[in-house]
Amino acid sequence: MNYQPRGISDIQGPASYLSEIGAAEALLKSKPTWNGVTAEAVARMRLQNRFRTGLDIARYTAALMRGDMAAYDADTTKYTQSLGCWHGFIAQQKLISVKKHFGKTDRCYMYLSGWMIAALRSEFGPLPDQSMHEKTSVPALIEELYTFLRQADSRELNDIFRNLDAARKAGDAAKEKALIQKIDTFQTHVVPVIADIDAGFGNAEATYLLAKKMIEAGACALQIENQVSDEKQCGHQDGKVTVPHEVFLAKIRACRHAFLELGVEDGIIVTRTDSLGAGLTQQIAVSHTRGDIGDQYNSFLDCEEVTAANARNGDVIINQNGKMMRPKRLASNLYQFRAGTGEDRCVLDCITSLQNGADLLWIETEKPHIEQIAKMVDRIREVIPNAKLAYNNSPSFNWTLNFRWQVYDAMKQAGKDVSKYNRAELMKAEYDSTPLAIEADERIRTFQSDSAKRAGIFHHLITLPTYHTAALSTDNLAKEYFGEQGMLGYVKNVQRQEIRQGIACARHQNMAGSDIGDDHKEYFAGEAALKAGGAHNTMNQFG
Repeated sequence: MNYQPRGISDIQGPASYLSEIGAAEALLKSKPTWNGVTAEAVARMRLQNRFRTGLDIARYTAALMRGDMAAYDADTTKYTQSLGCWHGFIAQQKLISVKKHFGKTDRCYMYLSGWMIAALRSEFGPLPDQSMHEKTSVPALIEELYTFLRQADSRELNDIFRNLDAARKAGDAAKEKALIQKIDTFQTHVVPVIADIDAGFGNAEATYLLAKKMIEAGACALQIENQVSDEKQCGHQDGKVTVPHEVFLAKIRACRHAFLELGVEDGIIVTRTDSLGAGLTQQIAVSHTRGDIGDQYNSFLDCEEVTAANARNGDVIINQNGKMMRPKRLASNLYQFRAGTGEDRCVLDCITSLQNGADLLWIETEKPHIEQIAKMVDRIREVIPNAKLAYNNSPSFNWTLNFRWQVYDAMKQAGKDVSKYNRAELMKAEYDSTPLAIEADERIRTFQSDSAKRAGIFHHLITLPTYHTAALSTDNLAKEYFGEQGMLGYVKNVQRQEIRQGIACARHQNMAGSDIGDDHKEYFAGEAALKAGGAHNTMNQFG
């Protein structure tokens, strides 16, 4: 299949601006009482609303993502990226910025983080990342993201339509033709979202029901983790508890059935393993024969051999290689894995997931270290050669400190003089201009491209970036505005920069849809339309 869905024709057949007008004219000729409805207005509104439903979006973006996966398999420089978005406006501004700076949105996705929903979008107020937020808030945010992206399409196309009208009025046929071509090749702001379904918010049936809602809202990729639903923890916190493979595989199948039921046959499932940092399991896996998947899971349990002399009341005993073994059970009724088995468990989790319907992997690590990731991926690829990852470039990592440590250790191992550096204090600003820090920053800069090539990372995401940027920018504004700078703190550092950098929402009325509304009023009421964008609109000060 040729996955290159980008322009109008990729979404709704071989349509063009003029053919849309022609189709509308044919329809209106058969409706003589529909007075005042013009074919060009109908064509414009149709093109401004290309995606009729969330399922249209899911199918379109699934094909897009599959095409990107195939491109990455052929060329690892073609990895993909996303930033976590906790509001539709954040997603909209991100995609508008990407189009402004790079002219296209190729290989740019959105990430929907369960952490940010818990922290920012729950009716309970701020919550930790423990699946305590309303699960309906996940599909609601997906729908919100795409509502704002579709509005970005409408706004940009509306500006082109206005320029087209101006070119016609001026009799500039060449510009008119160029603008129609621009409409026909318009690239939508709608891009794939990788949406966090946590551990499924319950059993496999609960997972299936939520997956359906997320897909119906537009999600083409669902990311699910192998933790226990009712004990789920943030991947960068302690106390994580995994489930046996068969429990997790049932949820993978639940997600796949949801995609297939809704006709999204290219839907993507991203399976996350937290085994590297999870030392506990809630269940002993069911095993029927030696070496089966349940037996492999249980082989990692921290056990001691049971004899008549050391048997205790209430012991749970399993047979391991002909020996009666007692898994270590904690007061919480959870079972403990042997220390040092996390990497082996990760590899087994990944291979098993890919052999049972997963499309992409996610290995949650405790630090951003390419060789640590690559070591596991190499083992996985011995079984699944095209295995590839989505990787969390997490704000939970201290990137500066981690990479300065890596450079320090490499320098020391190479026999270089590190006497002027204090490894315990490498975060200090006094080191910023040193060769060590400069090398560390270069490694951070190339981390995504280097790990895409070496460690099989197809998709790089930052889970919580806009959470942190909102806090940082608000802190800076509050410091200036409520301090001695007063109004200059806003004008100099916000509005003036918006204008000079061409930030679209400097004209916030336009961004909110005022011009679109004015044009609609004209479609509906003609010369009687009462418009907001007249000579006295202060937005005219922004050009």
